[in-house]
Amino acid sequence: MSRFWCEYAILPGGLVAGVRLTVDDTGRFALVGQGDRQDGDSILRGVTMPGFANTHSHAFHRALRGRTHDNGGTFWTWRERMYHVAAQLNPDNYLALARATYAEMALAGITTVGEFHYVHHQPGGTPYADPNEMGKALQQAAAEAGIGITLLDTCYLAGGLGKDGHTPLNDEQLRFGDGDVAAWGKRVADLHHTDGFRVGTAMHSVRAVPFEQLKEASAVARQVCDAPFSIDPLHVHVSEQPAENQACLDFYGRTPVRLLADAGLLDGNLSAVHATHLTDDDIRLLGDAGAWASFCPTTERDLADGIGPAKALRDNGVRISLGSDQHAVIDLIEDARAVEMHERLVTNERGRFTPAQLLGMATEHAGIGWADTGRLEAGLRADFVTVGLDSVRTAGSDPAQIMLSATAADVHTVVRAGETIVSEGLHRLGDIGALLTEAIAPLWEDK
Repeated sequence: MSRFWCEYAILPGGLVAGVRLTVDDTGRFALVGQGDRQDGDSILRGVTMPGFANTHSHAFHRALRGRTHDNGGTFWTWRERMYHVAAQLNPDNYLALARATYAEMALAGITTVGEFHYVHHQPGGTPYADPNEMGKALQQAAAEAGIGITLLDTCYLAGGLGKDGHTPLNDEQLRFGDGDVAAWGKRVADLHHTDGFRVGTAMHSVRAVPFEQLKEASAVARQVCDAPFSIDPLHVHVSEQPAENQACLDFYGRTPVRLLADAGLLDGNLSAVHATHLTDDDIRLLGDAGAWASFCPTTERDLADGIGPAKALRDNGVRISLGSDQHAVIDLIEDARAVEMHERLVTNERGRFTPAQLLGMATEHAGIGWADTGRLEAGLRADFVTVGLDSVRTAGSDPAQIMLSATAADVHTVVRAGETIVSEGLHRLGDIGALLTEAIAPLWEDK
């Protein structure tokens, strides 16, 4: 049993001063409520809130930060560098890179990640002796970094989509593919849930999975997730760029959202990742299905993808979560704030989302299958983060509005399942900057 006293805490009903958290030996909250400090309490100065959920991550993309902005910094510059990194990954160096990346997430207050995983096989496409060796490296990386993970194992079958149809995987993409949905499902079925590791599924996009395979996936994806929780996550990159929409319209005569609906994939388990360039009909379809949208604003602005219709989606019943995607920035406070700020730029109106709604996006775990966390509430998993009120960024802030002033640099304590992962701003693994440098530098030695 461990006890914490919080100067301020954001409970389901709002901000409360002087809150005591009692965590039982299973890593869940036994008691949460207002109370005076007691001997033996760990003192948490600042604002304590639920741990953040990063619902869309490509761990290996962390190696691209600060490497794709020359020669105009186009999308094609970015993609060429991405393939360069992907080609060099193996289970050992992927473990090192993902461990450091997940530790950086922990420093930013992220306690759970949804890893959109598609680097499955060896270069050229030959499976490893254990076909899930790369996925298991990600599982180990998250465990060592101290965060939970949902491995969103991704089906990736085609190289792209044009007006004449789908193209084969190119040489760089061969290690992403399993051949067809049945082979993908058979491999994924060998992955199993543990206390800190859950399995979900993903279709890379309507570009990478042809319609007939999407229809088959609607059955296969449900079979391979023997989840002991209420939702079986299925994530898809959706309408990230206008070119994706145009290719889908040219070949299928439908938008990507409509294609997913016609394939039987659009329901309350589906997360539309990015969901940037949507029609009114797309928004209605997603809302009627009770689907999710995983917004990644710091990535969407880095890649010049555009600004998604967050308010329209929410107003139509779509649940919004957040991801750091390619990790140009790992800071879900900034991603949450960006949702509001991007809406302000588009509409010339402030206050499109309340601070409480922004925090809700950053702490929304259910879309990656962790409905037993995300709130400071008795019985739930004790995942929480404390943000200081005494930095040059946060000094003078109303604690209830901390999401509009803080950054990841203001996180000083992170606890997951009752275990302290970050204390006084330091991760239990030590110097995470050094770990990142050691993992990333070899990937660029021949570039």
